[in-house]
Amino acid sequence: MEINIIGGGPAGLYFALLMKRHDASHRVTVFERNPPDATFGWGVVFSGRTLSNLREADAVSYQRIAESFETWDNVDVVLRDRRVSIRGNHFSGIARLRLLNILQERCAELGVGLRFRTEVEDARALAADCDLLVGADGVGSLVRERYAETFRPVLGAGRNKYIWYGTRRLFHGLTLTFREADAGVFAAHSYKFSPDTSTFIVECDEETWARAGFARMTDEETRVHLAGIFAEDLGGHELLSNNSRWINFLLVKNQRWSHQNVVLLGDALHTAHFSIGSGTKLALEDSIALFQLFAAGRDAPAALAEFERARKPVIEEYQQAAHESRLWFENARDYVHLPPPEFALSLMTRSKRVTYESLRRRDPAFIAEYESYLGEKGKRTKG
Repeated sequence: MEINIIGGGPAGLYFALLMKRHDASHRVTVFERNPPDATFGWGVVFSGRTLSNLREADAVSYQRIAESFETWDNVDVVLRDRRVSIRGNHFSGIARLRLLNILQERCAELGVGLRFRTEVEDARALAADCDLLVGADGVGSLVRERYAETFRPVLGAGRNKYIWYGTRRLFHGLTLTFREADAGVFAAHSYKFSPDTSTFIVECDEETWARAGFARMTDEETRVHLAGIFAEDLGGHELLSNNSRWINFLLVKNQRWSHQNVVLLGDALHTAHFSIGSGTKLALEDSIALFQLFAAGRDAPAALAEFERARKPVIEEYQQAAHESRLWFENARDYVHLPPPEFALSLMTRSKRVTYESLRRRDPAFIAEYESYLGEKGKRTKG
């Protein structure tokens, strides 16, 4: 097969290496407009189940990725002066750039053509020149735009503003921190992804963002202001910018996933709010699912049709969970008055994928502490 892939992110690179590894006669080329050492953002997160999928798909790249992981099993919820820890979670963090470099190296070893600093201006011409064109070109996908009449994309913006920073302050576990300032409520999502750096995403509602005056602030002024709000949590460390800017989360859905020999993958196809940490996971698992159909001997039309039929319900389930999670964060001001134990339970069950009983199995000590708190609360109420 002649395979052209637009976009050198995780989805495009992983699909490329899987196809080339399976059959060296495939001619696979990845077109990426950026240089190989450029990426937006900081760390990305994987769950235990995703890791087993990566191990089965390509043991070599999995091993290299695993060697770069920072792992943890705790989610820490910080509200006012209280930290509530919930254990029994299985997460791993890695620098986004390190992940991309590993996949780039693996592609090069297998003979995938990597064309960096290459802007594709005519997706239709590229599609006509191959057996399969993969649009893995991110949220602002050129391929999705060119075939919009077929894909029929549905785009929607979240209400909160968020900004993606890094910091040298190490957060040993996924830490969700809520601070009330004069302007309003700010939430931070933080976790370590290397021995010396953590991701630090801050979000707030539009009203809080406007009252704080971020529209008039420079990058440095914004970092200093937010570092002041989270001073207790950052412990004197500054926030690090990497093309960091305030944006609204963009929800991407497509009514159709393919057109003739053209298919979308990853964020070009669908997005899930960052608060459930599944964007990169879903992108890589897209690539595995599509690869497996070709590896089973299906031709392009059959593989693309089955990819949409089998994978779409999975994505819709994640997007629904992400929607519930996003709504919770967009309304965080309605919850911060709660006592920390109740707040933590509400936060942990926000997506409806985690239930009270699954938390009991995951961390019985947390549920025992919560039920003890309820008992004491009941005694105070009766008294």
